Amino acid sequence: MSRLVIVVEKASDWGSYYPSDNVVLASDYLKEPIRPDEERTQVINLCRSYKYLGTGYYVSLLAEARGHKVIPSVRAINDLRRRSLYSLDIEDLNQRLTRFLPQEGRDTTDFGILVYFGETSSEPLKDLARQVFEAFPCPILRIEFERNRVWQIDAIKPAGLHTLTDGQEDGFAAALDRFSRKIWRGKRTPKKYRYDIAMLQDPAEAWPPSNKKALKAFISAGKDLGIEVDPITRNDYARLAEYDALFIRETTALDHHTYRFANKAEKEDMVVIDDPTSILRCTNKIYLSDLLKSRKLPTPRTEILYRDETRKLAELGDVLGFPLVLKVPDGSFSRGVVKVADAESLKRAAEELFQQTALVLAQEYLPTDFDWRIGVLNREPLFACQYYMSRGHWQIYNHAAKGEARSGDFKTFPIREVPGDIVKLALRATQQIGDGLYGVDLKQVGERNVIIEVNDNPNIDWGIEDAYLGEDLYRRVMDEFVRRLERKRLGVAD
Repeated sequence: MSRLVIVVEKASDWGSYYPSDNVVLASDYLKEPIRPDEERTQVINLCRSYKYLGTGYYVSLLAEARGHKVIPSVRAINDLRRRSLYSLDIEDLNQRLTRFLPQEGRDTTDFGILVYFGETSSEPLKDLARQVFEAFPCPILRIEFERNRVWQIDAIKPAGLHTLTDGQEDGFAAALDRFSRKIWRGKRTPKKYRYDIAMLQDPAEAWPPSNKKALKAFISAGKDLGIEVDPITRNDYARLAEYDALFIRETTALDHHTYRFANKAEKEDMVVIDDPTSILRCTNKIYLSDLLKSRKLPTPRTEILYRDETRKLAELGDVLGFPLVLKVPDGSFSRGVVKVADAESLKRAAEELFQQTALVLAQEYLPTDFDWRIGVLNREPLFACQYYMSRGHWQIYNHAAKGEARSGDFKTFPIREVPGDIVKLALRATQQIGDGLYGVDLKQVGERNVIIEVNDNPNIDWGIEDAYLGEDLYRRVMDEFVRRLERKRLGVAD
């Protein structure tokens, strides 16, 4: 299991808490002999200051040099000094802070809150505290706000343990206990695993890329290969670096924690699927459209609409014909996609979509009974499915259905039974993205084959995509993680 080390600058800083063998003085930690083969060590640096070349700075610096996982990292310490990074994109910040303040605080022009390991006792600010901690992982942070017409973050500063009041010490102790248990995770099973993979998932997601049985199948396949696959959620961001690899099984987006997880994993030199570059290239349909077009790959006839470009909108029916399809750039599972039948419905739909985005994708409508989905892993075909349109609907997913959204039927095929031109086109499409795990959607319209989109993080559901390969599908994915981890261990570049 992991060794947990809590570093304090002076013994008195820990005076209010129970004695613990995990607590060491900074001076003692800095003098520790280097043990190359020691167990994994997690360091929580609670020094009074992290100023450059000070004691706290050196604790984090030498922890990293020794291969220990430390909070705050040197990167976080340096980032906290750069005020230009404070402009975090916190959704509804002004509304959150207004709701947080009591009625008599209407005239407040500045105030601050303390955040312990991403936690705050203020319910309206919990998400804000978590987002700030994810950007600047530091044990104790003081977030200062100012109001200049609207509320904004004025400063984010590390705070020392010695500055806390009695009540604040209680809050810190509770947060530390929860955080250290997440890091430590108690005793592992007796079996020694070669590698640990964090599998990011959201148990509450309505349309996850893998259902519960599929997630269990990934875990089982990992165990067969000597790998521990550990399900984690967005709340486990701070302990991500504890793992050797990250496997994202949650719907991705650029303005989303999935991208932050992928980005952090890559910076920590972990093996990661989906990598941040693949997320960037796949999740925005306008980016993907231009990428495929520049590589002369066949796609539906496409036009990009800009907000307030009324002339182009009026001529769109003549260019693409009616009906046509409008798409928001970052939609998924058929959401944010609208079919319009005439100029009037086009105008109404465009006005509605432009409230969400500055650019909209317009494509010719290509009716088919099904779409091909070719799964690709490391530039090789993995699985093949036909996804049929939802009954009585023109898309695979019908979100307008009464009750909950419905999806169409499916058929799963061995790769050898799929038309060769479809497989080749899917591989050509993913070559422009990377060497990760992708799902390529294609249509056959007469003699014409076109790429609809390339999805990072494709669906792998128990009973659907695995209907032909069965458990071997999950093993192949885990095999690829092992291959990459072994090459990384041996210093072999892909």
